[in-house]
Amino acid sequence: MAKRPIFEEVAEGAQKSPAPRVMIERPAGARRAIRGWLIVLFALVAVMVAVGGLTRLTGSGLSITDWRPVTGAIPPMSAADWEREFEAYRQIDQYRLLNEGMSLAEFQFIYWWEWGHRQLGRLIGLVWAVGFLWFWLRGQIPPGWTGRLLGLGALGGLQGAIGWWMVASGLTEGMVAVASYRLAVHLGLAFVILGLLAWYILRLGRSQAALLQARRAREGRAFRMSTGLMHFAFLQILLGALVAGIDAGRGYTDWPLMAGGIFPPGMFDLEPVWRNFFENDGTVQFIHRKAGYLLAIFALVVWLRGRRSSFASVRGAFHAMGALMAAQVVLGIVTVIHGAPWQLAIAHQILAVVLWVAILRARFLAGYPEGATIGRARA
Repeated sequence: MAKRPIFEEVAEGAQKSPAPRVMIERPAGARRAIRGWLIVLFALVAVMVAVGGLTRLTGSGLSITDWRPVTGAIPPMSAADWEREFEAYRQIDQYRLLNEGMSLAEFQFIYWWEWGHRQLGRLIGLVWAVGFLWFWLRGQIPPGWTGRLLGLGALGGLQGAIGWWMVASGLTEGMVAVASYRLAVHLGLAFVILGLLAWYILRLGRSQAALLQARRAREGRAFRMSTGLMHFAFLQILLGALVAGIDAGRGYTDWPLMAGGIFPPGMFDLEPVWRNFFENDGTVQFIHRKAGYLLAIFALVVWLRGRRSSFASVRGAFHAMGALMAAQVVLGIVTVIHGAPWQLAIAHQILAVVLWVAILRARFLAGYPEGATIGRARA
């Protein structure tokens, strides 16, 4: 047998193995366009939260007594239509117990608030549907994002159904407002949607390659602590919704005490006991206050950890979060002391949205630090 040379060339006719397939990321322009679309959706949902708060504060939420997702977009167009809507409202206990003798003009005021609230919901659904179909049909959705974007639409549809479930509770006998726990579910889901939108916007702000690179520098402890803060803040949002649902913020206007004591009187007067956590204004406000103090203390601890980051962007995000948390605590106290007028109440709710985004941004930057380090992290 002939010896083969040590450095033998590969035969020219040899077949080459096919190159492995690599998933190519969509062009950066597509990510930017989808991000812009999500920013529009975020702004609309944030406005929706504010309009929803004003709808509640004006007592308008029960003015439309049926749910017609499509035909309900058309408001009353004649005197007969208005009379029909007004007559339906006169059949519920909110009118009989609170607004008896209301004029048609007064009814129209609250009707337009609720109609506008529902129209805004329809607009959000339309913007989502048009945007999703546009990017999907053009094949511009990045790998792994189709399910996320579809999920946003599903949550939006669920939110509409929960909104009617909430309103329906106020149309039952003996009710003059919606059930507070249903309001909490409705508002909570709105913040979930806002949180997902904010997170997706942050992720789409950088390429997938840049995110993978940044993940290597993740500040694990700051990320975990900000994750805990995010969950705690969400719980406080739900507790705030319970306060709003029964106007508990207007019952005790002294601070730091409540009716001159540490505990409000009659904290567990309602039977069964569990009702006090949803319907007793003193108990509900007490829990919201104490949870706020604990949240502020935990936020301080998280801020102290975040400010030691070696990344300027991470430190800046935690500084912003800490400042907004302090502002929200002060605004909450001022709101209670003044008996929760609608101007302060809605400002408190809007600032909650801003703070929610600030917490998410601090968490994101701790998980995906941006920019070069400056010096070393302080111990």
